[in-house]
Amino acid sequence: MKIADLLRAKCDNVSTLNKFRKWGIIMSVVDLLASQLGRNDEEPNMELAHKLIHEENDAGIEEIIENLTCKDKKIQYDCMKVAYEIGQVKPELISKYVLTFIELLKSSNNRLVWGGMMALATIAEVASETIMAHLTILKSAMKVGSVITIDKGVLTLAKLAAVSKENNDVIFPILLHHLENCRPKEIPQHSESTLLAVKDENKNELLKVLRKREKYLTAPQLKRVKKIYKTLEA
Repeated sequence: MKIADLLRAKCDNVSTLNKFRKWGIIMSVVDLLASQLGRNDEEPNMELAHKLIHEENDAGIEEIIENLTCKDKKIQYDCMKVAYEIGQVKPELISKYVLTFIELLKSSNNRLVWGGMMALATIAEVASETIMAHLTILKSAMKVGSVITIDKGVLTLAKLAAVSKENNDVIFPILLHHLENCRPKEIPQHSESTLLAVKDENKNELLKVLRKREKYLTAPQLKRVKKIYKTLEA
């Protein structure tokens, strides 16, 4: 049995494993993932993400990114969670891996596709130039993707559109087209995301689209959309 296996048999959290490190037993960050600790919850992954952030551990983060293509799917998914959590708190720590996340959008594994899109949503503002250069891939993933892929894709697009007028000119029409054609139940959330991309000169276009789709909304959905009206008309 490997020493890492022995340690995992006795340890169930990051803090305990860190004691072994102090004793000179150095382990890979992969050994701190939930699946490698025999855990079925996300707490170890979140602890690891915050540890890597606090230490600004570039080598550890690189190892996490490299294992997004690990043959062990449990490790893949844990690493995706860690990367996402890092991006949520400090996106610049994972922004240089933007092409890795874009590549995940082409995966046949749906979970990696929406995981990649979630990661892109966290780094859209700091890696906008690269993402814009691969906009076709993002749009293709949204076209055939899961609910999460589409939700996070809309958010990513809106964040990109907010970066510059050039981006906005390209992306805002895409967002409007999406809102014109998406399922009614998606309209409130996707409209809320689209608000990030709204400027004085285009807000009336969004209002026009939403008002056209009012008749398809349930009462709770329409209530959320009317809050958007108030924001736009403020």
